[in-house]
This record gives sequence, structure tokens and C-alpha cells, in this order.
Amino acid sequence: MFNNFCPIDWIIQPVQCQDGSSFLKRANTEKLREVFQKYASHQKDGEYFMTSEDFVRKFLGLFTDAAFNDESVRLLAGIADTSKDGLISFSEFQAFEGLLCTPDALYKTAFQLFDRQGNGTVSYADFAEVVQKTELHSKIPFSLDSPFIRRYFGEKKQRLINYAEFTQLLHDFHEEYAMEAFRSKDPAGSGYISPLDFQDIMVKVKRHLLTADVKDNLVAVTEGHKVSFPYFMAFTSLLNNMELIKRIYLHSTQGSRTEPVTKDELLFAAQTMSQITPLEIDILFQLTGALQQSGWWRRKKIQASSRIVYSDLSYIAPEHYTKHITTRLAEIKAVESPADRSAFIQILESTYRFTLGSLAGAVGATVVYPIDLVKTRMQNQRTGSFIGEVAYRNSFDCFKKVIRHEGVLGLYRGLLPQLMGVAPEKAIKLTVNDLVRDKFTDKQGVIPLWCEVLAGACAGGSQVVFTNPLEIVKIRLQVAGEIAGGGKVRALSVVRELGLFGLYKGARACLLRDVPFSAIYFPTYAHTKAMFADEDGYNHPLTLLAAGAIAGVPAASLVTPADVIKTRLQVVARTGQTTYSGVWDATKKIMAEEGPRAFWKGTAARVFRSSPQFGVTLVTYELLQRLFYVDFGGSHPTGSEVHKSKPMDAPSNVRINADHIGGYRAAVPLLNGIESKFGLFLPRFGFSQQTSSASKPSS
Repeated sequence: MFNNFCPIDWIIQPVQCQDGSSFLKRANTEKLREVFQKYASHQKDGEYFMTSEDFVRKFLGLFTDAAFNDESVRLLAGIADTSKDGLISFSEFQAFEGLLCTPDALYKTAFQLFDRQGNGTVSYADFAEVVQKTELHSKIPFSLDSPFIRRYFGEKKQRLINYAEFTQLLHDFHEEYAMEAFRSKDPAGSGYISPLDFQDIMVKVKRHLLTADVKDNLVAVTEGHKVSFPYFMAFTSLLNNMELIKRIYLHSTQGSRTEPVTKDELLFAAQTMSQITPLEIDILFQLTGALQQSGWWRRKKIQASSRIVYSDLSYIAPEHYTKHITTRLAEIKAVESPADRSAFIQILESTYRFTLGSLAGAVGATVVYPIDLVKTRMQNQRTGSFIGEVAYRNSFDCFKKVIRHEGVLGLYRGLLPQLMGVAPEKAIKLTVNDLVRDKFTDKQGVIPLWCEVLAGACAGGSQVVFTNPLEIVKIRLQVAGEIAGGGKVRALSVVRELGLFGLYKGARACLLRDVPFSAIYFPTYAHTKAMFADEDGYNHPLTLLAAGAIAGVPAASLVTPADVIKTRLQVVARTGQTTYSGVWDATKKIMAEEGPRAFWKGTAARVFRSSPQFGVTLVTYELLQRLFYVDFGGSHPTGSEVHKSKPMDAPSNVRINADHIGGYRAAVPLLNGIESKFGLFLPRFGFSQQTSSASKPSS
């Protein structure tokens, strides 16, 4: 019905609206009025109104096809048109925006769809009018004279249903519809239907619960046997309760999304927290097995087994209607399946990751560069020698003096070579970590902790080829400002002075720092990110940033001694300062002259630099992979997206309307929810009735 909404093509965040920190706020009245005036085309008694087409087609962006179904458009417009005069005033427009910001907005929106008289109740005539216009009723007519209808509307069908009662009616109606469809396929009352009849009912009555994968395997899951009524009811109940199944899985694994779960383990967890039946659990494993054997396993790189993992559930559970989104800028599918991954495709994937890693590294380095400069000067400051008083009392004092004597731009001394080097440095680190993790990740997406540590260590080791020349040039530029009246030092002159081999001075210390740093950082980041993920395994950008920053604290602080030694080796010693011939020599002399505390100099500055830098770098890296999504048939960052199978009827085109402010940001998802939760599909196509409306006079 709603041909401009497609959850799978979007990055997903929950939609809520209320006046609170976790909800959408109501729109400003004046801004909402401006939006209304922009779309209102009908003038009456000096006041402007929206027509049905203004509201549904132009403002909401639904039913944009030329041969749209005029009756469906009027039904939807009637949700906001509470006066039922065919026109939407500004007060009605604003009232509906407020309704969209209530906790039960989905049910209230559905209620106003059925409240055809606008009197706050639903009569039998109202209910029958809407139901008879749905696509489902045209395929499998529902008996509006059944005992079910009489129980709700009374024997003479004169009882009016209020809002609270309507919510239960709507819930029970679709289950009754499924049972009536089963009875129509079993006229003899045997209690069984054929697999093809089962497929026909599910596709017509429960299509809003079917992902494309499930739809393609409806017959396969029956294994050719007739479908009993209990099996049919359990199957539909399972699809209705997939969000609950996810919670049961997480309860069983104590929050882990990668731990395989057996049928018995899931059944035990189900009995302790829900009314999920053993038959529903049996069907879940049958369905998962059918999906795996049908070719889905080629995409997942797994084989059918007696265990399931959390990601398996995503192929059964369709996208939930209460998901709000931001769009991707590009989406490319390089291969149809992992089996098509050639060596060339793998090289392209590494190049793609390298490019995004370069951009992410540059962003992260720029954000925290002033902190890095302060850290370097603090670590290079000698104590315990005869050269005199120290220049800086602490990191904050250093920061103030740099600005006082060198200006704000002094905080960015050496940034250019940093950016030139940090791009390949961070890119190779991120790419190698991803590459090694991919190699050690098993067929069910699980990687042992020691493999995570190894992947991080490999990433840290590989970056030194870029890191060391970058660091030595950057450090000499950063400390150059400490020499009063000294000539301006340029990066090129430092490179010429050092030569190729000189650029790798202190490389051992750099290895001692970068290998353990990455070995600590990447596993910590992966596990912290998983802890912060929502129930679908999705990470909001803020949780990615927090995970990256938290992981940087232990990684940055624990390797500070190696960083101090590296800094001392790479900085040119001035007259009277101790010189060092190597890592061990520097370690002994620093210990003898300055004591063990010297090895932890600049720890705070290093943590405050590395922690946010890697937080910004990782969140940028993963957001870039979301915005510029390319499917090479390999893995993607865990928690970067929720791989959801869209409902089989989900449309493919998406438009964003900047005029959807306040509660209207949730309008299209909630209207889509009327279909996806209640199965009330209205026909999209039909003959448009030409209507005339007054045009606005030019001002």
C-alpha cells in the first residue's frame, strides 16, 4: 500500500515521540503552520484546507503512481479529517501530529481509520466498510455475519465499539481471519489442509508477517506433509512472536548474540519467561533448517544444524514498523552471493575498507591533534637533569603556554604530515584487523577471543611501516616551538635530515607500543560495542562512539611506557640532555635518572587523545560503511546494521520529506504499521477520480 517506505534500505533507529529525552518532540506551531500552508490547496471562506490528495500524496508522499486508488487515498486522509467533510483544516492537521506523538499512536491511527463518522466510536457499518475495501477481503472474503462479529457488535450489530475495545477487536480479528481461511480450505472438517493451501493462506492472510525467505520456504517447511490446524496456529503464533523469541534467545545466552543455542536450551528458556509452546520451538528449528538448506546458507556461510544463533532469527522476523531511519547515500551489490567472491572482488573490498579507513583516520586525528601535541611535549620534558626548570607544570599548563606563545595554530604544528601519514596508518590498521578477523570467524559468525587479540596485534604490527616515519616527523615538528627564537622547522627538511633509515628510528619501541595497543583495543571495542547494541544487535552512532572511547582507555594507558621510550628515541636531544642508543638503553637511563614515574608521563594526555581519537575514527569508519554500503559478499562490522529481511511486499523506493517535522516524522512508519502489524492492506491502484480544488492566489 505505502509505496514509498522500505525499511531495509535504511539505517534503523527506534521511532518514538513524546516530550522527553527519548521521544520526538512536538513540532513548533508556527513551523507546522508553514508546512500546512505549503501543501494546502483548497480555499474556503478565506481559510486554506488540505484535500485528500494534498495530505496523502503530496505531503506524506504515498500513492504517487498516476493510477492511484482514489478510495484508498480518501480512507487514509480520513484519519486526519476528524470532521469527515473531505477537507483537513490546520487544527485537524496539528491534532493528528499530536496523536502521532502518543505511546499508542499505531492503535489510535487505526482507530481513526475505522471511525468513519468521527464520533469516537466504531460501528458495525464503519468496520465493514473498511474491511471490505482491503485487498485481503477481495481475495478471501471474511464473513461479516459470523459469530465473531456478533460477539463484538451484538446480535443485531448495533453495539458501538469504543477505542479500548477496538484495540482488542483489531488484535483478535486477524487471528479469526486466519482460522476462517483454514476452514474455507478444509470444507470436510478433517483438521488438515494441503501444503499448497497452507502456502496460499499464509501469502494472502499473513503476508505482512512473511519475509521473502520465509515465503519461499512455506511448502519446504512442511516437508510435503499435510498441515494440521494446531501446526497452522503454532506457525502463525511463532511469526507473531518473533520479537519475543529474540528476547528468549538473549535470555538463554545471557545477552550473547553469537552463542549457538540448541532446541532444548531455547525451550527451557521459553518456559521460564513466556507461553511459547514446544510446537512453536519445533517449527522455529524446522524453518531455520529449511532456510539454510534452500540456498540461504550460501549467503550466511553456514550449514543446517541443530543450533541457531541470533542472526538466524533476522531472516524470519520482518522489519518492525516502529523503526525510524536515515538513508544511505549509496548502496552497491558487488556480488550475488559469497560464492561469487573472486580474488579481484576481495582486492576491491580491501581497497574499499582502506579508503574509508583513511577518511576515518583523518577525521579522528584532526579532532584530537591539540591533545596529541600536549602529550608529546609533556613526554619529552626532562626532569632530574641539570638543564634547569621544567617548561610545563602539567598538561593544562602546557596547553595554555602553547596558545600564549605560539597562538591557536601552534596547537596544530605538524598536522599536515600527520594527516598525510595517518590516512594509510589507520587504514592499514582497520583493514588488517577486519581481514584477520574474517579469516578466523567461523561459519556461524563466532570468533574466539585469542583470535580477536591476534587480529588486533597483526593490525598494530602492520601499521608501524607508516606510523614510525609519521611519528618521528610529527614529534620533531611538535617540539620545535619550544625553542625560543628558533628557525621554522618544516616536515620536508626533517625528512631530508633523517633519510630513509632515520625515519625508522625508534621502530622497535613503536612496535612495543602499537602491537599491544591494538591487541587490547580491538577486542575490547568489539565486546563493548556488543554490550551497547540494542535488541536487534544494532548500534546507534553514539554507542559506537562510546564503545570506541571506552576501549581506548585501557589500551592507551597500559602502553604509555613504550610510548615514552619511543618519544625519547625519536626526539633530537638538546645540549645537556641525555641521549639514548636504543630501547633497552633508554629504559635503563630513564629509570636511573627520573624513576619509574617517568614512564607514565603524559598518560592522562595520551588517554584523552587516543580514547576520543579512536572513538571518532571507529564511529566514522562504520558510519561511512553504512552510508556508502557495498556488499562484497564478505562480512560487515557487527552492529553497523541490522540485517533484516523485509516483508515480501515491501516497496523499494524511498523519499525523505524535510517537511515531516515533529510527530510527522513517524507518520509514514506508523501508517505502514497498520499494514505490517494488522494486515490491513489497502489497494494501491485504481482509477483516479479527477477532483478540482481552488488554487492559491499568487501573493
